[in-house]
Amino acid sequence: MELSPFLFGAYKLVKYGVYPLSWVVLLLGVIALLSLLPPHPTRHRWIRLSSLIALVLLVAVSSPFVASQLIGPLEAWYPPPVIGPSDKYDAIVVLGGGINDQGTLRPTVELTSYSRNRTICGVDLYMKGYAPKLVVTGGDASVFGSHPKEAPEMKRWAHRLGVPEVAILTEEEARTTYENATGTRKLLGPASILLVSSASHLPRATALFAKQGFHVTPAPCAYVSQNKPQDSWNGLTFFDFLPNDRALQNSQDAIAEVLGIAVYWMTGKI
Repeated sequence: MELSPFLFGAYKLVKYGVYPLSWVVLLLGVIALLSLLPPHPTRHRWIRLSSLIALVLLVAVSSPFVASQLIGPLEAWYPPPVIGPSDKYDAIVVLGGGINDQGTLRPTVELTSYSRNRTICGVDLYMKGYAPKLVVTGGDASVFGSHPKEAPEMKRWAHRLGVPEVAILTEEEARTTYENATGTRKLLGPASILLVSSASHLPRATALFAKQGFHVTPAPCAYVSQNKPQDSWNGLTFFDFLPNDRALQNSQDAIAEVLGIAVYWMTGKI
């Protein structure tokens, strides 16, 4: 069942509640409110404790080492597929990962790096002859207004990279991974597919597509971790513990994926 606009907006809002940066901002807000109240010894203890928790949390989730421990197990969930020369699939399905609208500064609509990387991986598999069709799926995931859809731009990108236009199918209504799966099912019916997405996203995506009756072979790409979790301790340096924005994004993605798996499992979608 597709989400109504209201429920989709609520879903997007709730997602912000699981982001680590939201937790830090909430703690800072509590600290600010407490500091405005009349002085009191107990209140001062709460301010000190909240400040310490906010600092530790922010440093932890923005540390490259911690981020790799969070996202690494998800990326290691499915190894790259071993495909023989005789192995064939009905289609290669590429999941959208976002799009940037044009504006007064950005001259044209652009795929995000997530969408570009996934599309490139899908095109590479198509060029190797593993399937006669390339399906790109992704709609307008904005809450307010009307914005460009991912799939048409992914199709344009794939065509520029050499895939014949007639071989590219688009699913343009999906706003969530679940809708990627149900929309692709309407397009293909039950089929054997190579499912292409970011490595950390595939545990959730594979389960959703399998639930829709697809025979799924996961094809992970766009890794952010260099090593498997058990090897991530090798070669550590001081810089692996210094906070940076990329590590914060990776921690956020990992936490969102784990909670997404839990929510889809509890609602019977996987």
